[in-house]
Amino acid sequence: MLAGEEGPATARMLELIVALGEVFGAERLVPVESAHVSGVSYKNLGEAGLEWLEEQADLGAKTRIRATLNPAGMDMDLWREMGIPEEFARGQERVIRAFERMGVEPTCTCTPYLIGYTPGFGSQVAWSESSAVCFANSVIGARTNRESGPTSLASAVTGLAALYGYRLEEDRRPGAVVNVTVELRDPMDYSALGYLTGKRLGTTVPYFTGLGRPSLESMKALGAACATSGGIALWHGEGVTPEAEAMEGHLEGLERIAVGRAEIEEAVAWLTKLLDDPIIALGCPHSSLREMEEIAGLIRGKDLGGRLWVFTSRGVYAEAERAGYVGAIEEAGGRVYRDTCMVVAPLREMGWTEVATNSFKAAHYLASMGLETRIGTIRELLEETRG
Repeated sequence: MLAGEEGPATARMLELIVALGEVFGAERLVPVESAHVSGVSYKNLGEAGLEWLEEQADLGAKTRIRATLNPAGMDMDLWREMGIPEEFARGQERVIRAFERMGVEPTCTCTPYLIGYTPGFGSQVAWSESSAVCFANSVIGARTNRESGPTSLASAVTGLAALYGYRLEEDRRPGAVVNVTVELRDPMDYSALGYLTGKRLGTTVPYFTGLGRPSLESMKALGAACATSGGIALWHGEGVTPEAEAMEGHLEGLERIAVGRAEIEEAVAWLTKLLDDPIIALGCPHSSLREMEEIAGLIRGKDLGGRLWVFTSRGVYAEAERAGYVGAIEEAGGRVYRDTCMVVAPLREMGWTEVATNSFKAAHYLASMGLETRIGTIRELLEETRG
């Protein structure tokens, strides 16, 4: 590959992986079974990023393992309804075409594990998108570093990754213990816990005690928030995650942190302001079928007048549509979009100024963009809406 025998694009991609391995002291390369590629929204890529992708496609880059795609900056079908500018839409369409030419599946979701793309325990993968990386490492027990868009694409094209970091057993050990001293009642509580943990620990691997029996949705929210406020790519939960029991012998002498109800409420207050008439944005990470069911049930009989936006994957959307959840949300004046979410869409150009959400990841990034935010549970946000 490095000699160019498989084409210039493959050579370039492997050069990137080898350079990364040299920086981090990797002894060798390992095969990976799947890739999840970020850097998809035209909002983040811009013209320079788009041109780079098109150049790789023009050079003949082709995936040799299964590769999925992170969210784009818009619903690829309903972008006009979303209020996306025409110029942005044209750029986004070119991005997706470039990825498709390289063989990347246009799944456009941050939750590939909700639509059947689930690696096996202990398998080596090359995933980017911080929340997906955290879920794969922690809940599934797969092995991936927190890849970038270019490096995950490079692994998709070469089928290889450098062996360092979370790919090694010794680097998956916890560096701190987080004792949860309050019952966590809702995915929003788990999101708050993750946000607090990331702020306190940075990139250190936490070992949680007292998590209770979190749902898939709660673990999704926990990891997403951990990765947002810090750089956490792996967490262990006592009695919850597949590697936790094996890590019990490595807890002695570690820093210990306690998180109770006061800390949870303080975290909510950080990202909560009094809002006039916000858009309620749910689905960061993308909504699961269970969350779609909950939303549909809570808004029956209401008229939300377009103020509720729900984001999900095409796979979950299809199931939710068959179950009647999409119809119920739309009948109550809500909107359901695929392929994108509030974090990667051009919200300013769409006229957004205030957002209420149950996601600390979403609120963190929206606040950094200058939007006013409020945090609440799905039930709180929907039951308080007028209409």
